[in-house]
Amino acid sequence: MKKLIADSGATKTDWCLTNGKEILHRYSSKGISPVFQSEEQIVEEIKKHVYPVFKKWKFNEIHFYGSGCTTENIPIVKNAIFQSFPLDNIEVYSDLIAAAHSLCGNKPGIACILGTGSNSCEWDGTKVINQISPLGFILGDEGSGASMGKKLLGDALKNQLTPGLKEILLEKYELTPSLIIDKVYRQPFPSRFLASLSPFISEHIDDDSIKQIVVNSFNDFLKRNVMQYNYRKNSVNFVGSIAWHYADLLKEAARSNGVETGKILKSPMDGLIEYYSETH
Repeated sequence: MKKLIADSGATKTDWCLTNGKEILHRYSSKGISPVFQSEEQIVEEIKKHVYPVFKKWKFNEIHFYGSGCTTENIPIVKNAIFQSFPLDNIEVYSDLIAAAHSLCGNKPGIACILGTGSNSCEWDGTKVINQISPLGFILGDEGSGASMGKKLLGDALKNQLTPGLKEILLEKYELTPSLIIDKVYRQPFPSRFLASLSPFISEHIDDDSIKQIVVNSFNDFLKRNVMQYNYRKNSVNFVGSIAWHYADLLKEAARSNGVETGKILKSPMDGLIEYYSETH
């Protein structure tokens, strides 16, 4: 049976039409989040960019996973999808459930997201049994691209980076201190802007002042989130661009904290395809 599976972060949404384990078509659109967008804006995004891509196929189910898809917000996203795809079977889940389904499937484990934002939970094979609130990039989101970007800019503007790096950073992204303040405090999607600085971190990862930002961020994520779960009994699994690109430093931080790492995936989609082909 054909299914349309979607995984949406703050930055982009990965859409995949499947038939069992067979991938019929994949497509990426902008991130969809009921936290930052109204139902009308989500409707417009899907109608303009997603419906034209998948309208020629016949499918009966849509499984949408997204950041900000809390119990209160699920009806907003479900209604928005229904405007373009009026199907009886539209299921909407949080991105944390996407991580759990993708990383752990039907087995117990600890599932973590390290992308634009961060999140984590303890999974018993069917449901979340413990979760430390991520709190967003201002109060939390340790280990995320937004958190690292925030620290990078703070260190740059307070002259804590290796001499010369501040000027390289500002020139590369055409930034000024006043523009940074505007992007972080006044413009929409500040977490996307902060996370967009991750390539600079990756390019300069051999610099101690940059490497320390990543290592400290991972240590904070493990200590303030993962180590409040039963991490000695369960392997700790990760999904997301930050986990993937900095996997060696993540494993190093985990070892130093006595945490056993399991899977590290760039995207939940392959795991979600396997999950639905096995359980449905």
